Amino acid sequence: MTNYRRVSIPGGTYFFTVALANRTASTLVDHVDVLRHAFLATRAERPFVTDAFVVLPDHLHAVWTLPEGDADFSTRWRLIKSRFVREIGAAASRSASKHVKGERGIWQRRFWEHRIRDETDLAMHVQYCWANPVKHGLVTRAVDWPYSSIHRDIRAGRVAPEWAGVALAGEFGEWDG
Repeated sequence: MTNYRRVSIPGGTYFFTVALANRTASTLVDHVDVLRHAFLATRAERPFVTDAFVVLPDHLHAVWTLPEGDADFSTRWRLIKSRFVREIGAAASRSASKHVKGERGIWQRRFWEHRIRDETDLAMHVQYCWANPVKHGLVTRAVDWPYSSIHRDIRAGRVAPEWAGVALAGEFGEWDG
């Protein structure tokens, strides 16, 4: 069995990549309202601040800040994923280990997380969220993708509406195959 350890800093800020098992599916944008509901229900039960968020057809990225004294992002992701699957009634072919664990199989089992170290790191990961639809060729300008927190941040004056998105180098937990 894998002995997997995650960084756990109560009140920390984290970047996440969460992906579907089928990286050619469009399930997340096809059911974006269900995903939004799962997200909001989970946040109501287990609060956190959403610093950035983007939903693409087969994966999503998020930057969250957890409350002081709380480092349990794994439970939050488990709740979001399970609520989403239950609501859409999705099932996919399952490995024996997923079957034993009662997993339906549409999500990749794990997710990528990165603890944000400082303001520069935060800015880089927020911009990565905004630019990700451009990176994947879904739009030519970040503002043209509807499922992104860039719209909230434009309204709040945190980013200019003309911001086009730049390709950032680094580790963001994405499979580029």
